Amino acid sequence: MTIHDCEIDLADETAVKEVKSKMLDNEIFLKISEDFKIFSDPTRVKILYALSQRELCVCDLASLLEMTHSAVSHQLRIMRNSSLVKFKKVGKNVYYSLSDEHINIMLRLGIEHASESIIKG
Repeated sequence: MTIHDCEIDLADETAVKEVKSKMLDNEIFLKISEDFKIFSDPTRVKILYALSQRELCVCDLASLLEMTHSAVSHQLRIMRNSSLVKFKKVGKNVYYSLSDEHINIMLRLGIEHASESIIKG
């Protein structure tokens, strides 16, 4: 037995019932998991951060991140399919932005948590 195990194998049925009544639909857990997978790639996080600053086109992002247009487009397609970014067409250009404030909040919280973790070492 490790220090992380229970000393006795007896679940607190009251606690289990309480939390079980508050559990969300599996679809929601699946969507959250998929979204966090997107946040697990540093390139995508950089793109999301850039888009949190302002609306940008693929050319802007490619130049900013020193990547090919194709590589940026691929990442944007993944994020668009998960509804993390949206786009609008202006003439021949396509501009991307975060799909809503929730994405900005997730990004800000991630930055705050990572910064604190780095400071604490």
